[in-house]
This record gives sequence, structure tokens and C-alpha cells, in this order.
Amino acid sequence: MRHLIMTYLKKNRKPVIFYALFLALFYLVLYLYGVRTDALSYAVFLSLVTFLVLGAWDFWRYFRRIKMLDEALGNMPYELGEMPKARDIPEEKYQEEIRTLGERVVRQENDTRISRQEMIDFYSLWAHQIKTPLAAMNLLLQSEENGQEGWGTEEMRMELFKTEQYVDMVLSYLRAEDLSSDLLLKEYSLDEIVRQAVRKYSRMFILKKIRLEYEPCTEKVLTDEKWLLFVLEQVLSNALKYTKTGTIRIRTEPGSPAVLLIEDTGIGIQAEDLPRVFEKGFTGYNGRQDKKSTGIGLYLCRMICGKLNHSITAASEPGRGTTVRLDLSREEMRHE
Repeated sequence: MRHLIMTYLKKNRKPVIFYALFLALFYLVLYLYGVRTDALSYAVFLSLVTFLVLGAWDFWRYFRRIKMLDEALGNMPYELGEMPKARDIPEEKYQEEIRTLGERVVRQENDTRISRQEMIDFYSLWAHQIKTPLAAMNLLLQSEENGQEGWGTEEMRMELFKTEQYVDMVLSYLRAEDLSSDLLLKEYSLDEIVRQAVRKYSRMFILKKIRLEYEPCTEKVLTDEKWLLFVLEQVLSNALKYTKTGTIRIRTEPGSPAVLLIEDTGIGIQAEDLPRVFEKGFTGYNGRQDKKSTGIGLYLCRMICGKLNHSITAASEPGRGTTVRLDLSREEMRHE
């Protein structure tokens, strides 16, 4: 209470000083005009009593406003109680800002909670998935130790390759949230980036006996090589995963050399799933059938393309294949 009284007096020190000066001048003028001293003293006394009564009433209002504020802000930021009525425009703006900040904190906490839960779900699924190639390699090693006929070297390499893929996925997932600090934009040969992705998956093409049709790309694109390569690898990985037999074709769109098309003859995507394939965690009908899909790969592709100012879309027909379209043109940045 003492601190509250001192704060109130400090806040109202100007009116108090003005009243004291006014009372002193009032007393001096009347005294100089010969007004009796007892009458002056009585007038000063009545004035002081009136001033103290009004001050006490104003302090009670001040105390009540502080109490209302404490109650209103007691459950912040989750709940904002009834604020005292604003006395002026600055106080009204302060109250509006408090409400805005409270809503912003709640939104941020909700977003953080959702993001944390999504990350926990992803890591749980990732840990489950990576057990499959590790278990396969363990069985192979046990067969070798027992002198039994096991898988060949190629199968072993494929399981190691899958493990590397899962590790790359989780690292990219962590880095993609703050991608802007890890970008190096330059002009690169699109052909060289595509060939890197194809070389990485060449063994899988051979093992699954999938034919590759590649039309060399002559365009240079303004992009980040590492992250564009990641996008291409994810698209190729999906194409190989859902193509049992047939062909995967990589080419540029006629008349648009900076638009890359990756076409497969796989199982395709259901029409109702197609609008959502780039959503985080969405696996769709094919993912539920496969039981190994995370719903993260294409989500990362869309996020990365957005950061690179590229666009990625998909068109598909169930049973006939899927075409992923990567628009890598950035004309507005080339002229900057």
C-alpha cells in the first residue's frame, strides 16, 4: 500500500504543487488587503479539508482501477478479464496493444505446441522406418556368419541407400524450417543437377528394372544447387517407389526450358488425394497402402520451392502415372 500511495503522489505531484502555490497566493493577497488572520486560517483549513477529501476519493478510484487491472491481467496471456474503462486515447491504445499481444502470445504457444507434436510424430515414424533397413542388414549379416545363402551385395547396398535416405530426410527436415540462412543462390546448369540426382538413384533403377528416359536440359537456372537437388531426389524417390514396372521420363516442357517435367508410369494418385499431396503429414490412399509413407517428402519439396521462388505441382491419373512439374524460372530476380 505504501508503494501505491507514493506512486499516486508522484503521479499527481503537479496538481498538488499547483494547489499549494495557489493557496499561498490566495492567503498572501487577502492578508495584504487586511483580512483578519483567523478568517484566513479558517478559509485555508476548509480548503485543505476539501482538497484532502477529493484526494482521498480520487485515490480510492485509482486503487480500484489498479485492482481491476490486476484481476484482468491475472490470467494473461490465456485469458484477459474486463479492463477498466480507458480515460483517454493513449490509455485506450495501451489496452488494445495488451489485447493484441495476449492474442499473439497464445497463437505462438499454440503454433509451438503443434510444431513440437508434429516433430515428435515425425521422429517416431522415422525411427520406425529406419528399423526396416537396419533389420534387413542384420539378417544378412547373420546369414553370412552362419554360412547360409543370403542376399547379394546389391541388396545390401540398397538397404544402406535407404538408410542414408532416411538420415538425409531428417536432417533436411530440421534445416528446412530456417532455410533462408542456408541458401546460396547462383546460376547452375540444370542438366548437371538432374544428372546428379539420376546418378544417386541409378542402382535403384537397375534393381527395379525401371527404364529411364532423359532428355538433356540446356537451361541455366538461378537456384540453390543443394536444395534443388534435394527436391529432385525426393521426386525421383517417389516415382521409383510407386512405379513397379515401366518408365520414368525427365524432360523440359516444350517452349519452357526452365520448366522440368518428371513423368512416371506408376500407380498414380487418386483424384481426391491430388490437391493435398503437398500438405504436411498427408499420405493419402497410396501412403496408407504402402504403410511406409511419412507425408513429409513432398511437403518439404513445396516448402523449399517456395523459399527458392520456384513452384511445384503434380498431375496424375490413377493407374497411368504421375507428372511432377517444377517451374524454375525466376525472371524477376534475374533483372534485379
